[in-house]
Amino acid sequence: MRIVVFGAGGRAGRRVAALAAARGHEVTPVVRDRSRHSTNGLAGAVDGDVTDVANVGKLVAGQDAVIMTAVRLDMPSVEFYSAAARALVAARPRRLVAVGIGTMLEVQPDVAVHDSPDFPAEHRAFSLGHVAQLDAFRAAPADVDWVVLAPPPVVLSDEPFSGGYMTGGSALLPGTAFSYGDLAAALVDEVEAPRHHRELVAVAR
Repeated sequence: MRIVVFGAGGRAGRRVAALAAARGHEVTPVVRDRSRHSTNGLAGAVDGDVTDVANVGKLVAGQDAVIMTAVRLDMPSVEFYSAAARALVAARPRRLVAVGIGTMLEVQPDVAVHDSPDFPAEHRAFSLGHVAQLDAFRAAPADVDWVVLAPPPVVLSDEPFSGGYMTGGSALLPGTAFSYGDLAAALVDEVEAPRHHRELVAVAR
């Protein structure tokens, strides 16, 4: 398959690009500025801005799938994720798999982790950015086949793929240990053999 990976310079994106390439796919890793990243593991990396509609359209054209792992901390989270989601939807990808965040998952019906009374206020804005991304995907035309995978709301480890993971719905799963290797496997698996469509899906192990 031909797969474009936005945010390929990050901890998740780099692993996604490497795994997809190792599985024999033709990967286009996209970073905002190649000069800021080591090219190790990013063969064929190109500069790109996931919030730029025209730029995203050119990068997505002809691709079989898009994996979105990009993040920006130099601008409001809601602003970034909303703009990125709109640009991705406008490109009308055949398959769109994006990273969510565990704090957007529900601890009880209609109550997200970030709405819990003891949730740190300083982290809530970032979580709401992912909610904005999800809302934009939900408003996408019916022919845009997207899924958002949300790992547990803990700091991910740098361990390789553990060999297995489980998926659920929009509720928080009991597993806590999760690595970037696990996340990469879940993302690439959803590109190769789509099991979830137009929904938020919790992943854990």
